[in-house]
Parts: sequence; structure tokens; C-alpha cells
Amino acid sequence: MGAVFNFTFVPWFRSVAPYIHKFRNQTFVVAIAGEAIAAGKLHYLAQDLAMIQSMGVKIVLVHGFRPQVNEQLQAKGHAARYSHGIRITDEVALDCAQEAAGQLRYEIEAAFSQGLPNTPMADSTVRVISGNFITARPVGIVDGIDFQHSGLVRKVDTAAISKVLDMGAMLLVSPFGFSPTGEAFNLAMEEVATSVAIQLKADKLIFVTEVAGIRVHPSEPASEDNPIDTELPLADAERLLAELPRPQEPTDTAFYLQYCVKACKNGVERSHIIPFAVDGSILLEVYVHDGIGTMVVDEKLEELREATVDDVGGILQLIEPLEKDGTLVKRSRTEIERDIGNYTIIEHDGVIFACAALYPYPEARTAEMAAVTVSPDVQGKGDGERVLKRIEQRAKAAGLESIFVLTTRTMHWFLKRGFVQVDPDWLPEARKRKYNWDRKSQVLVKRL
Repeated sequence: MGAVFNFTFVPWFRSVAPYIHKFRNQTFVVAIAGEAIAAGKLHYLAQDLAMIQSMGVKIVLVHGFRPQVNEQLQAKGHAARYSHGIRITDEVALDCAQEAAGQLRYEIEAAFSQGLPNTPMADSTVRVISGNFITARPVGIVDGIDFQHSGLVRKVDTAAISKVLDMGAMLLVSPFGFSPTGEAFNLAMEEVATSVAIQLKADKLIFVTEVAGIRVHPSEPASEDNPIDTELPLADAERLLAELPRPQEPTDTAFYLQYCVKACKNGVERSHIIPFAVDGSILLEVYVHDGIGTMVVDEKLEELREATVDDVGGILQLIEPLEKDGTLVKRSRTEIERDIGNYTIIEHDGVIFACAALYPYPEARTAEMAAVTVSPDVQGKGDGERVLKRIEQRAKAAGLESIFVLTTRTMHWFLKRGFVQVDPDWLPEARKRKYNWDRKSQVLVKRL
């Protein structure tokens, strides 16, 4: 049992380590829908956020309170009213919102203040600071409807927020703002979180919500054939938003998407929509390659490029398991550093997921493609083909007529992609001298 655990834990820990390193000192704005708290998820969310903060991430937590305000209104026999997807806040609704916000603030602060007993974060102390960081203005009258005490964000006190975060505290923001004359306004949690993320120049905006994310086919029902689209480039998200009707409810596809798009267009590189129904969803989204919800990005994070000396460590980490099991010939760090210009890599969000090297033999007008590796995490997604295509382009640009590979285990993958088997005697003289006859590698060639 111990050996099995070690076998699964070690590669898992290595796979999350680059993300832990990458996110240290970054700022995340995490917006939690009031529905998550109503569903009893606060304890688990507090545990996960404390864990993320302990790994060096600065966190601004914005809470919603839609169901809590509606519950207060219902207790007072007063109907909740909405228009244009925004609450119409009369005097009674404003009182209810203030009561709900006060109660939730108390619950959230308590959740982080008790040392999180019986959790992985037991005995940790998370200082939570809240305050009046938002200046607001009224929504006013829209299409003849007076929104009364409903407001919009006018200004975020980023200097004060930054000071709180630099102290190592977590900042808690309620969806309330005040005018310069002291008038209180009920704000939409989504708008507050988006404004804070933009003005803070946050690295991530994360909505923890009642929806699972954006489906690949948003108008069709959820199914295996219609999974969550885990990475949505900004241009695609804008196109989708233009096709969708104006959202009225948080469960409408465009509701959270509109805020993700706004954030990304204004300098927040990544915005996420993730479900609170899945335990650990924030951890899964932040520290696992594909995540669990939808990430809107201002550009495709996956980059196909030539390697630099800074990539040596990532390449070694990627190819090491295949060297150990004999699939690849072992290469030293010195060798990879020396030949780094020969390597092409696919990098996603700072992590290298595929690589290959091109070693030319100009006298024979050919080149060897070596160290072809795709991470097990992304196999079957076309990264191997993309690297192969780039290697072919590099070989053509160098005026070569063919590329060849030596392989003992992956012959069929290359045969499917236009390579043909030849006798080892075909190899250029310089390569033939280095051919390991004991290894009995098959030689496969592709004409360009």
C-alpha cells in the first residue's frame, strides 16, 4: 500500500510544484456566490483558501449574498425585485442587505479565525481584514426603472488593499459601497470582484458559483459529448457573448462570462468560472493542468516555440521518466544545455508539456529528430503532431530533404505520420558511427 501511495504521490507532487512556485506572491481575487455559503460550503472553501494563502498567494475574498438577502426579505414579507439582472434595492431591501452582509462577514471571519481544526490547516492563523474599500455611485434610472439604493463601483482603494495584502492578511470585501457623502449602496458581488481585480491588476479572478463553467456547446444540455470548455481564449469568449441573450439569472451562460470577458479585456490575464458543488474545486482549478471549470484567457496560454537555456530544467523533468524506462537515450544536463538551440518545446502556463530536438547532418541533407516527448498529462491532444510539424518546418528552412528518428517503442506513432522504416545502413556516416547495435533501434525516415 505504501509503495502504491509513493508511486502516485511523488509524480502528483512534482506536477503541482511548478504551479506552487509560479503563483507565489501573485494576487487572486476570489468571488464566492452567496449560494455556496447557503449550501454549507464555507468551511471547505476557507480550508482551501487558507492552504493557497499559505503557499504565498495574496487573496482578496469577495462574498455574494443573493439568497441571504432574499431570505431576509421573505421573512419581512417583502418581494425580491430584479431588472436587467440587477436587484432593485428599496429601503427594506437595503436594510436586509446590510443585515445579511453583517451576518456573513461574521461567519466568514469566524471560519478563518478558529485555526481550522480537523483540517490540513489546523493551527494555522489567517488574519482577515475587511473595511470600506469601495466608493460607489447609484445605478440610477435605466429604461424608466429606478434602481434606488443599487449602485455601481466608482473607485477601489487599491493602495489600502495592497497594504493589507502586504501585511500577509486576507482581505474580505462585501458587496457594499459608500458615496463620498456616506450614502450606502448595494452592489453586485460580480461587479465588485471584477472591478477590484482590474484595479489591483490581479493575476486571477475566480468565480466560485452554482454553474460548472461554460460548455463546449453552450446551448445544448450537459453530457459527455458536451463537456466543460476548460480554456476559452478571450476572442472566442467575446464572440460567444455577442451570440447569447442578455443574462437575467446567475445560471444564464452569459452571466459570469460577461464579467470574465470584462476582466480579461482590462488586464486580468485569467478569469475562471468554477463550481462550488465539487469539493476542492479551487485547488483543482489552480493547481491541475486542465482545471475543472472554464478559464477565460486574454491569449492562448499554450506556446509552441524554440527552447532557451531557461528551459533546460523543464526539459530534463519531462524526459527523465522516459530515460529511466529505456524509451529514450539518457542525456546529461550539460548535453542539453549545449544543444538547447536544437530543441522545440510546447509550454503551457509556465510548464513544459512536450519537446523534441533536431540534429542536422547537412552533408547528407537530413536531420535526426531526437528526445521526442509528450507529457502523460496531455497525451492524445495533438501536442506530438504540433512538435513534429515545427521540427519539419525547421528542417525545411535549413534546406534539408528528410528527417529520421531512432526508436525502440514508438514505431507505430511515426509510421502513422508518414515515416517509413529503413535499414540502419541508411544513416549518415557520422550517425552510423554512434548507432548502438545492442539497442537495436528501428530507423524511420520521412521525406520533406
